[in-house]
Amino acid sequence: MDGDEPSMNKIGLKSSPNSSKHDDMANAIRALSMDAVQAANSGHPGMPMGMADVATVLFSKFLKFDPAKPDWPDRDRFVLSAGHGSMLLYSLLHLTGYKDMTLEEIKNFRQLGSKTAGHPEFGHADGVETTTGPLGQGLAMAVGMALAEKMQAARYKDIVDHHTYVIAGDGCLMEGSSHEAISFAGHLKLNKLIVLWDDNSISIDGSTDLAVSDDQTKRFEAHGWDVQAVDGHDEAQIEKAIAAAKETDKPSMIACRTTIGFGAPNKQGTSGVHGAPLGDEEIALARKELNWPHAPFDIPNDILDKWRCVGTMGARHSAAWEESLKALPAEVRSEFKNSLAGDLPSDLEDAILEYKRQLSEDAPAWATRKSSQEALKVIYY
Repeated sequence: MDGDEPSMNKIGLKSSPNSSKHDDMANAIRALSMDAVQAANSGHPGMPMGMADVATVLFSKFLKFDPAKPDWPDRDRFVLSAGHGSMLLYSLLHLTGYKDMTLEEIKNFRQLGSKTAGHPEFGHADGVETTTGPLGQGLAMAVGMALAEKMQAARYKDIVDHHTYVIAGDGCLMEGSSHEAISFAGHLKLNKLIVLWDDNSISIDGSTDLAVSDDQTKRFEAHGWDVQAVDGHDEAQIEKAIAAAKETDKPSMIACRTTIGFGAPNKQGTSGVHGAPLGDEEIALARKELNWPHAPFDIPNDILDKWRCVGTMGARHSAAWEESLKALPAEVRSEFKNSLAGDLPSDLEDAILEYKRQLSEDAPAWATRKSSQEALKVIYY
């Protein structure tokens, strides 16, 4: 930051027009989200509709993933901290071609036994990186994922190089856990962590100013984060901000100014669209507003093809990574695979016995916390 110039990009008075391709892809998310919530007669359509533009840019232009290999170790991680907006994630998984996220699963949103629970559940469906529901929990876990990436990259620099992206809402940032998590991330300069804040100023009870008046951008800056602000419905601004975030040496927060329930003419921008179905009449009006004249759950083939093409782009990255893994010495490759599996080193027991032998010769008068610290050094190193 030079002189008195602000460290945040300012949102322009007018958004540049999005491409028709982008709008079609984003509106597919909005349509699936409002249709699934309506069919279930419960859920949260507002956040998916508001963050559809941001998610479309992230998945189509930045996120490194391969639906055919959902557990590929060097994939980028995407964490939906605002887990109540789960239809955003389920829509993306279906559209990009995750095999187990079928249209039937989307239609069974929030039904007993479906993969599409009201909040994302780890282990229920491929592509769900972690369980999120309690606000702020996903953000805190994403900090852990970014730390894990940094620690692994220090050991295996040739095969570990991925980012962790988070979509967080106002509620996530109100939680106390978010303060500790972002402080930790800023202190350690976890520069491959990028948080996309759904800055819509609406909570379940109404305007967020009923409960909070924090300047979130200054809070993140104070914790050592790089901060930008964009119009969350402007494709070009979003793309430019994420590209810049990937180049900084700090964790990044991008404040995405959005309209909750974007496209629903009578309910957008209000708490009424946060956690309840839009209703048949409002959905019909939203279809007209969004220029989406298609039946419920109907994604035209040309739009679905655009999303499926996004899903196939990661195959070359995963294939190249497999070649890099094969090029490693067998011992290093085995060590890396064991670390992913959570296996302990084969020589751990010998190392601990040697450590105990050394201590027995000259046992120090350490506090328990100090003993634990020294033991962990032996186990880790």
